[in-house]
Amino acid sequence: MKLQISRQIIYMLALAVVFILIIFIFAFAFLIPAGKEYRVARLELKKLSYHVDIIGNEYNKIYNNLKELQTDNRHIITAYKSIFNPERFVKVNQSYFKSFKLSQLSAYSEEEEFAVYEVNTSSLIQSPQGFYDFLDGVNKSDYIIGVNFPIDFKRDGNLIKSSFTMHVYIANAKKNKEAVVVEK
Repeated sequence: MKLQISRQIIYMLALAVVFILIIFIFAFAFLIPAGKEYRVARLELKKLSYHVDIIGNEYNKIYNNLKELQTDNRHIITAYKSIFNPERFVKVNQSYFKSFKLSQLSAYSEEEEFAVYEVNTSSLIQSPQGFYDFLDGVNKSDYIIGVNFPIDFKRDGNLIKSSFTMHVYIANAKKNKEAVVVEK
């Protein structure tokens, strides 16, 4: 029994063997090493994704905290940006006292982050309650004001003379303009 194989089948078998060899060479030379690199890169990507998620969550917490603080302290933030008007301050707070005078001790320095007015105040009040009402009014005012100790109270007949020093804090306009330019 003689096996007769035609030339075409031999060519096809030879071509199939060559094709299979080329596929094995390609697989072992290129695909398998690239697969190892792919697994290493995939692990590295998972690590980076994990870190990005952690940092993103931390950023979201801090950002939400910032927005909450901004909404809770909106009055204080706008108070730092307001310009101190001594005449308006006297007019608004004069109702707490019989006599109320402001005298500016020192001007503010524009090099600092906050401008500070140092104001010496003298007043005549009927009772200490008027002074406490004034302090409550200062807390609710449009300015950031620190009343400094000592506060001197002296009796003058039926009235009480009070004298104290206040610091009025105002955000420096020059620094604020620079901050706005940087934020944009």
